[in-house]
Amino acid sequence: MGFRVLHVLGGMNRGGAETWLMHVLRHVDRRQFHMDFLVHTTDPCVYDDEIRALGSEVIPCLRPSRPWMYARNFRRILREHGPYDVVHSHVHHFSGLVLKLAEAAGVPGRIAHSHNDTSSADRRTGLLRRAYLTQTAHWIRKHATAGVAASRKAAEALYGKDWQTDPRWSVLHCGVDLDPFREPVDREAVRAELGIPGDALVVGHAGRFFSQKNHRFLVEIAASLFRREPGARLLLIGDGPDRAEIEGRVAQRGIADRVIFAGLRPDVPRLMLGAMDVFVMPSLYEGLPLVGIEAQAAGLPCILSDVITDELDAGQTLVVRLGLDAEPARWAAAILDAANRRIDARAGVEALTGSTFDIRASAAALCDLHAAAASPRLRIHAEGAVT
Repeated sequence: MGFRVLHVLGGMNRGGAETWLMHVLRHVDRRQFHMDFLVHTTDPCVYDDEIRALGSEVIPCLRPSRPWMYARNFRRILREHGPYDVVHSHVHHFSGLVLKLAEAAGVPGRIAHSHNDTSSADRRTGLLRRAYLTQTAHWIRKHATAGVAASRKAAEALYGKDWQTDPRWSVLHCGVDLDPFREPVDREAVRAELGIPGDALVVGHAGRFFSQKNHRFLVEIAASLFRREPGARLLLIGDGPDRAEIEGRVAQRGIADRVIFAGLRPDVPRLMLGAMDVFVMPSLYEGLPLVGIEAQAAGLPCILSDVITDELDAGQTLVVRLGLDAEPARWAAAILDAANRRIDARAGVEALTGSTFDIRASAAALCDLHAAAASPRLRIHAEGAVT
């Protein structure tokens, strides 16, 4: 018996949730679990071609800002591409409308998924936005048959402070593929490719250039670090709407020769293993950033903002947290202190193997969730559905 699942996302580019779903798609038995992706864009995304090559569809559903038009498009898609056993929505508050429409269309399994802790931003919003959040939260409670979250903080942000009292809500850790961290990497060659001296201290970051990731503060941390360690480098992986501004700030601070903008990369594990010495993430808020798990798999000491959940710690004492009110110089000092605490990647991988952050365990948990949502009286153990 196979299950047909429709995942709903903004687009299938290189983000935490999207990359996790691609790991799942690669590892799952696609005869048992067929996954399609409904997206809110017609722009080509990084993973689209691979999704199609693996036998799944990428289906645009436009006009989310106009709910009546979106609803019409959504119903048409379910008619033309369905039936689906499960609609799994990853679009945070907007999931309320998605699941309402899915129930009206007769989809038995309707799952909301919270990937981020937006609570601080939600508290600062205006009256109109607050009304929207109240309505969508009501729809999620009414129409979701299940809801999962990347962390406890992410669960509270979407399902409320009393989320643990509702048996429908739970935490499901997204997983990473640990195999690339087992591969040998020529550190000298990786650094030469990026123009980084072999003996330089390299601080790394991977994430979308967006206000949440706090690249502005990261630039100040780097400037402070370079005053103490002139030969150090900052390696930034990713792209996004704020990249041009951050490049401008780097130039204004006179540190452009020591900051590498690597752009979007398919080989983040290779760069972590071959180029980085310390991983830094001063985010303003997060659900549970998978790059923090990947950094620990690579054996990297991690300097993180204290808003990031402690669920991310993999048990290797690699994680140090600092407040966002701490001066850049204090972050720089923590980086220098951590630089000699890197561990062998084999130990990092071993600590994560079989954990909830291992993609095989994570994919199996997702398959069990989908099977239970599609047929509440049917419970399967999904290990056999994951390779």
